[in-house]
Amino acid sequence: MATTAPPPTTTTSFTFPREYHFPPFFSRQTQATTHHAQCSKWSALIRAYSRAHKVFKLSLIDALDGELFHNAALHKRLSLEDARDMLDFMCREGRAEWIGAEKNVAWIWWRSPDEWAAAIADWVDQTGQKNSVLTLYELTESEATISQEFHGMDPELLQKALSILVKRGKAQVFGQEDQQGVKFF
Repeated sequence: MATTAPPPTTTTSFTFPREYHFPPFFSRQTQATTHHAQCSKWSALIRAYSRAHKVFKLSLIDALDGELFHNAALHKRLSLEDARDMLDFMCREGRAEWIGAEKNVAWIWWRSPDEWAAAIADWVDQTGQKNSVLTLYELTESEATISQEFHGMDPELLQKALSILVKRGKAQVFGQEDQQGVKFF
């Protein structure tokens, strides 16, 4: 099983939204409409940040000290309880999924498994890989996929996406855990 790396602590290419620079953004809003808007903005930020840094699984414990949930310039950070609340909101809207009952790590669906399956299928069509066999390593780590968003994809997420393609009759996965391959139809 892949480990979850903490998000980077510095950003060179990611631009935080303007809300990130306002102290109230890091405090739970008590009015229902305002709280919903706050959750929506956090959801968009978490997904955009995760996409920019290719974070597929987010560890809350690790992320609380990183720049995503901690604005050092403001000396403000989201509490663990509020971060869980934001991810619960994302789960309700289908943009995240908790891994385990502890609610410490979650999948962040900046693309859903269905969208990943479609992206892989499109790449297979565009590159003429139909009826060819590729290892899972070749799919996520080869130079042929370096420009694709699924390059560097979490192996568990890749399995989820491939399972969707298998159910649709577009792929067949075979082999042992460390040496799995996939044939695309």
